[in-house]
Amino acid sequence: MRVEKDLLGEREVPLEVYYGIHTLRALENFPLSGYRVSAILIKAIALIKKAAAEVNAELGYLPNELAQAIMVAADEVMDGKWRDQFVVDALQGGAGTSTNMNVNEVLANRAIELLSGQRGEYSLVHPLNHVNMHQSTNDVYPTALRIAAIWLLKPLSDGCAVLQESLQEKEAEFAGIIKVGRTEMQDAVPIMLGQEFSAYAGAIARDRWRLYKVEERLRQAALGGTAVGTGLNADKKYIFMVNDRVRQYAGIGLARAENMIDVIQNADVFVEVSGLLKALAVNLGKMSHDLRLMSSGPRAGIGEIRLPERQAGSSIMPGKVNPIIPEAVNQVAFHVMASDMAIAMAAQSGQLELNAFMPLIAHHLLESLVVLTNAVNILNEFCIQGITADNERCTTLLNHSQVSVTALVPHIGYDLASKVARIAMEQNITVREAALQLSVLPEERIDAALNPRAMTRPGIAGMPK
Repeated sequence: MRVEKDLLGEREVPLEVYYGIHTLRALENFPLSGYRVSAILIKAIALIKKAAAEVNAELGYLPNELAQAIMVAADEVMDGKWRDQFVVDALQGGAGTSTNMNVNEVLANRAIELLSGQRGEYSLVHPLNHVNMHQSTNDVYPTALRIAAIWLLKPLSDGCAVLQESLQEKEAEFAGIIKVGRTEMQDAVPIMLGQEFSAYAGAIARDRWRLYKVEERLRQAALGGTAVGTGLNADKKYIFMVNDRVRQYAGIGLARAENMIDVIQNADVFVEVSGLLKALAVNLGKMSHDLRLMSSGPRAGIGEIRLPERQAGSSIMPGKVNPIIPEAVNQVAFHVMASDMAIAMAAQSGQLELNAFMPLIAHHLLESLVVLTNAVNILNEFCIQGITADNERCTTLLNHSQVSVTALVPHIGYDLASKVARIAMEQNITVREAALQLSVLPEERIDAALNPRAMTRPGIAGMPK
């Protein structure tokens, strides 16, 4: 064991760990969820520490050798090393201070090793005086969250693009298959199966565009704002240089915020991003519900489409195969919508110059980005691409329904069309047969009006020109 000190006293820290006393206290204070801080958030914080060390060396605040050691340690963390050393619970008090200190201590002790010292020998590299120089948790943590979110938005947007393309391919593949369209779970009017998939593609296209545009909202950084955005204890040159350096290393269009006080205390941008993730979750969830309904049965349900079979569906019912991919996507959608509520509550609960609930926002926002990306990918690869249509079933259901009666309304009026529908229902005959029985129109006019394909296009089916 090694002995470390802070303002509360001394504590023994295991020799083999890279973290220090501040992280140890956080471990004791926050045995909450068991969730670990997002790896991509740790990577973003390490990137900021690297940029800060480099700029501070260039400005003469840090010896070059010391700064280089911090930078090497930061590179290692960014490459995924020492992941087991980031041990603080994702849900924590202190606006992210424990996570920031966890990173500071790991980088300091690793840098000490690189300088041939012993862990805990903070006279060589100090977590606060050196690694955290010209910084505060309050400017580092929200900036890192913005970087991490932007990094995760791109694969989600890309996944949406691929999903949209697959849906459009199904739109074309199913363009000639006519079926019953339904409203409020009841038979309505004819529709092409391809038209249904075109609506799904349109929804995902909107989500893709929203995600592409929202990145702009995340590009304002508050580095150098330190505690409350005023820039106390940060060299003016450092403020400009560190934001430029972080942009360079992160590979994204990050810019120094004009009003760092605003960016540090207000978390509405994360609510906005989360809201758009919720919109995507809603569209994915609605589509998944539809797929489950249309594939239900397969013989005692709707059964108009078949989903790819992924695994046995029951431990007691032989041969049963469940729509597990849409079910999983539905659960992701519920999770993201719940996370959106948590993010909104956390954002509005910040007081005065700082939001103390940033760790909750970070946890839910980054997790939502990850699980949505995974959900989009599995829905596309394991479900949408392998969907097939049962054309015969679609035709049978259409022929046994009364959906075509709506096309008679412009010709004979609503009341008489309702009578046709009632006769067809009571006598278990087709709408055509009922219309002929009542002699509502000449036979050729009835056939023209009841052409189901004409009903799937704009205009009045069978109206004489």
